[in-house]
Amino acid sequence: MKFWCVTAFMKSTELVPIARMVDKAGYHGMVLSDHIFYPQDLESPYPYSPYEDGRPIWDPETSWPDTWVTIGAMIGATQQLHFSNNIFIAPNRPILSVAKQVSTAAVISENRVALGMAAGWMREEFEQMGQDFDNRGPRSNEMIEALRELWKPGWVEFHGEFYDIPPMMMGPAPDQPIPIYTGGHSGPALRRAARHADGWVGNAYDWDTLAGIVARLRTLLAEEGRAEDHFEIISGFYEPPSLDLYRRAEEELGITGLYALPWAELEDVSTDNRQGLLENATAYRDAINRFADDFVRPLANG
Repeated sequence: MKFWCVTAFMKSTELVPIARMVDKAGYHGMVLSDHIFYPQDLESPYPYSPYEDGRPIWDPETSWPDTWVTIGAMIGATQQLHFSNNIFIAPNRPILSVAKQVSTAAVISENRVALGMAAGWMREEFEQMGQDFDNRGPRSNEMIEALRELWKPGWVEFHGEFYDIPPMMMGPAPDQPIPIYTGGHSGPALRRAARHADGWVGNAYDWDTLAGIVARLRTLLAEEGRAEDHFEIISGFYEPPSLDLYRRAEEELGITGLYALPWAELEDVSTDNRQGLLENATAYRDAINRFADDFVRPLANG
């Protein structure tokens, strides 16, 4: 079982020091979330909102450090840790920028990077970035195929409905294929994962909800002739961590990766007034190591 530490809502200055701790403790990877900005006049409803007005669960002041700049810094601070997203809104950026950022990270990390992408929900971000919001679904599908072409060595090109890329070189090119995972649990999102992706990146769910999503995903994979393919399924649970829960997730659902938030037990990281990692490094390190002792190492050893 692979454990991925979740970094959403953490202080930007905490991410690199925590990556060092997580790397030394033997976790598989870290996942980063993504937004470019929070508009003062936000009209797009957040699809996971618990509120009647559909507002996001975070405050406008919440920082979202650039995913690939941050991953680059964490690559340099670690030896074996992998990095991905939960998730990166790739279709609200120009495709050549996405291709260049991800391939560069893959090369300098010696293949410790996967792209976890989804179609997104915030129209305001797409409009400010000059990207079409209304065709983001089918354009995401085509983007996956185009990125795989752009990451090949030598002269590359792609000609599709949404992207028409003339022959060019896009070095540095990775020496291994970069895995692409897709997120979302709507019908089109699951179909995208089954048809185009190397894996699926979920959110946090209760057992029954996640089991239902995985069952639909397995059906779609079978329809695509991919039932026997290796396919990553990375997600989290609302239930408290336990060896029994995690073993069942692997054996009964075929989950390959689990989200971890080992520092969630620390009271001072759940408040707006916490001192931060630099003042609490020992507490963070102890929590990271304790979770590794309780779950990461036992499950890695079968």
